[in-house]
Amino acid sequence: MFVCALLLLLFGFPVAFTFAAVAVIFALATDNMHLFAMMPYRIFSIMNNSTLMAVPLFIYMGVVLQKSGMAERLLESMGMLFGRVRGGITVATVIVGAILAASTGVVGASVVAMAVIALPVMLKYKYSPRLSAGTICASGTLGQIIPPSVILIILGEVLQVPVGDLFRASFIPGILLAAVYIAFILIYALVRPHSAPAIPPSTMDRSTVITTALKAIIPPFVLILLVLGSIFFGIATPTESAAVGACVSIVLSALYRKFSLHMVYESAVETAKVTSMVFAILVGATAFSLVFSYTGGEQEIHDFLLAMPGGETGFLLFSMGLIFALGFFIDFVEICYIVVPVLAPIAAHMGFDKVWFGIIIAMNLQTSFLTPPFGFSLFYLKGAAPQLSTADIYRGVVPFIALQLIVLLIVILLPNLFMLHMK
Repeated sequence: MFVCALLLLLFGFPVAFTFAAVAVIFALATDNMHLFAMMPYRIFSIMNNSTLMAVPLFIYMGVVLQKSGMAERLLESMGMLFGRVRGGITVATVIVGAILAASTGVVGASVVAMAVIALPVMLKYKYSPRLSAGTICASGTLGQIIPPSVILIILGEVLQVPVGDLFRASFIPGILLAAVYIAFILIYALVRPHSAPAIPPSTMDRSTVITTALKAIIPPFVLILLVLGSIFFGIATPTESAAVGACVSIVLSALYRKFSLHMVYESAVETAKVTSMVFAILVGATAFSLVFSYTGGEQEIHDFLLAMPGGETGFLLFSMGLIFALGFFIDFVEICYIVVPVLAPIAAHMGFDKVWFGIIIAMNLQTSFLTPPFGFSLFYLKGAAPQLSTADIYRGVVPFIALQLIVLLIVILLPNLFMLHMK
């Protein structure tokens, strides 16, 4: 079933319909079409899931903020603040990526915004195209590990753990990853100064630059405090905080003087498109996992993984390697709904903490946005910046993929340093 699905995806068939079609074909081949009598109940449970309501709300919040011009203000002010440092524009891009991640969580919007605004400035001041491409793609994907994150909401549902716990536990690893990106850029600029030169000082004095930067940073920070603070302190559930965030994003768009009924309508339509895609994949993946499980596939894999040499270490290496490899070909939603439900019971049987297991899966899945040939961030960047060659984009993301894997290894080896819910 997996091989057939991957082959069809490589031929370019839509993801949701591919998984659903493979499920039907194999159900027919094994005389198990009666299994689909359960599909309406499964779809109805998805429709009734209050946790998954946070997905369209957070997407809407991100789209509104992207249309309000928040990313432009942040990038311009941060560029002025860090421009005098070698590699300063790329450092500013990572910081803005982290702020956008904590306030929007929408990868596509972040990558496109930074490609349109920051990339021309980087290329103007002779920054390396590879470093520029890698930084934009990597910082744009921070929204998948820094809460609020759609991946974490879906993983919370699949692993049956509170999404708030996943949000709390992912915050420090996400910030660590951003810090590692910045450290790499500064070292790279030190070793190869011609690849990331300092830009001439701004004509504005330092105090004006700082004031401008603060004006750009304070509104998104207020939003972050309202959304994440309400979750972290137990005041609201993720779904309730997502609703608050969606409302506050409208208020911020009014403050930025970008509010209009047309903007609200466009944001709603875009949200509907993205949400429909996510939930269509979810339904297709549900059909796939239904047939896969009830025809004995899940039990076979369960027995195989438990019998693997190396015990817990062997299972972790295999599961992380499998998720990383699948990330080259399929999207995080399919992996969450097809692979994770098979791995989760074995992880629980071995005594792994569910939240910690969810975080390392999320960090691993984040690499799927960067890995060629189907990394979504690579597509977004190429679409927004046709002046960059595909080779430069692919080569530019390689060191950032390596950095993600290093941070993933740190979180695996030192869980108690990062998992706030364990303390």
